[in-house]
Amino acid sequence: MEEKSITQTYGKSVYTDEGDLFGRVQDVVIGKYSIHGWVVNIPPESILKKTVPTVKAVIVPHRAIKAVGDILITNSKLEVPTPKNMEAETEAKAK
Repeated sequence: MEEKSITQTYGKSVYTDEGDLFGRVQDVVIGKYSIHGWVVNIPPESILKKTVPTVKAVIVPHRAIKAVGDILITNSKLEVPTPKNMEAETEAKAK
């Protein structure tokens, strides 16, 4: 198995396991001994842009990534908070 650098994943396309474009790798969130998440830039043609038009980037937890190679494949059931959900969570925490 060939070892690769994390930086070689920058710019790679991220697709859902259903074949929809999700975004492109912008950065990686690294913990002390492992990858915690992937910062994914969301282009206009992304499936996520149709759901949350104002989104620019998201952090995808590493556990949601199914494969890393020429592309990254993520779970299509990934839940991304929408602005309404975030406002409701903030209000709930404030009470």
